[in-house]
Amino acid sequence: MTGQYVPAELGTQEIGKLLVKYAVPAIIAMTAASLYNMVDSIFIGQGVGPLAISGLALTFPLMNLAAAFGSLVGVGAATLASVKLGQKDYDTAQRILGNVLVLNAIIGVVFAVLCLIFLDPILYFFGGSDQTVGYARDYMQVILYGNVITHIYLGLNAMLRSSGHPQKAMYATIATVVINTILDPIFIFGFDWGIRGAAIATIIAQTVALSWQFKLFSNKNELLHFHRGIFKLKKAIVLDSFAIGMSPFLMNMASCFIVILINQGLQKYGGDLAIGAFGIVNRVVFVVVMIVLGLNQGMQPIAGYNFGAKHYERVMQVLKYTIFGATIFTTIGFLMGMFFPQEVVSIFTKDQQLTQIASEGFRIVVLFFPIVGFQMVTSNFFQSIGMPGKAIFLSLTRQLLFLVPLLLILPQFYGQTGIWMSMPISDLIASIVSAIMLTYQFRVFKKAAAQR
Repeated sequence: MTGQYVPAELGTQEIGKLLVKYAVPAIIAMTAASLYNMVDSIFIGQGVGPLAISGLALTFPLMNLAAAFGSLVGVGAATLASVKLGQKDYDTAQRILGNVLVLNAIIGVVFAVLCLIFLDPILYFFGGSDQTVGYARDYMQVILYGNVITHIYLGLNAMLRSSGHPQKAMYATIATVVINTILDPIFIFGFDWGIRGAAIATIIAQTVALSWQFKLFSNKNELLHFHRGIFKLKKAIVLDSFAIGMSPFLMNMASCFIVILINQGLQKYGGDLAIGAFGIVNRVVFVVVMIVLGLNQGMQPIAGYNFGAKHYERVMQVLKYTIFGATIFTTIGFLMGMFFPQEVVSIFTKDQQLTQIASEGFRIVVLFFPIVGFQMVTSNFFQSIGMPGKAIFLSLTRQLLFLVPLLLILPQFYGQTGIWMSMPISDLIASIVSAIMLTYQFRVFKKAAAQR
């Protein structure tokens, strides 16, 4: 269990030191997770070819869909377990652990079976062509066969974090990256397994991490551990987990919908290589986004505690520090996209046409990137201080209210460029809305602080 000194330091220790202490482990874990996704793209692009990159990009919506169901169980159950542990209701917390294992196994199998039955129609709907669907199919078949392993691994990692072992959860994530990175070139180049080799490496890496998780949760000295009687599904636990996990579930579903729209538009106006270019840009941008998410995770307990304690000056201070840090990272992403796009893209492919399309797209996507960090932090900030409605509003408005109409309208006038332009324009509008909402919230804080 985590020490009882933690809440006290959240309200007294210097904000900058606190943010570093809480954010650095999260940033490392998030960066490792993003590199995990990038490794496959690099080896597939270099070892199989440009159309294989496009095929891999077709799998993104399906991956988002799987992540949506994973977060519905993992995030929801882990949060519920944290609450029960705080209430010292250890029996229910144990049952939550057992229910996470069973629920993830059921959802993992059902999701895999349904997707395998309708895999080709799904991939064509996602923007595939006769030239790229074969690559996507080869990759996703392996991933789906191992889908139950993926779901259980992610669910147990969330339970590790909630039960006071965030470092062990981080080690599991890093282990999957390292193993995947070692196996990818062996399977793709050495065994000549192509894109299937990358998928096999992914599942093996997760299987190794899952085996270690099973060992940890089989230790009877741990507060939460596997034992008889905890694996029967309880209606209250399942429904409460789903209720808590609904917010990240909806956000992942929205992301899935957006990527489908982008892929379909790029197929129509740019063809297979345009989809591959988006796949490359998406992987690079994802690294920066995950770093900012790590910062947000560090901010959450600090902002939440001090908001509850009505230390509004400290709340505003941690928000400012987090925005400053996020802006630095997103500005680095902006500079990379503006001045070194070809050098970054060339890590993934040597194909000149794909490099050109991806480089041009990269430049456009990061156009307003310096303010994206501000928008992401603001959205997460409202979640941290117990205003999830505002957080969901800011997240979903960017994707659904702003981005969807732009993706439908701009390509009709600007073709493929219109699709790329939709992303930074929606970022700009969402940032303006975030600034308005945050300014109002700051006024409330200042008024409350003055009255104390």
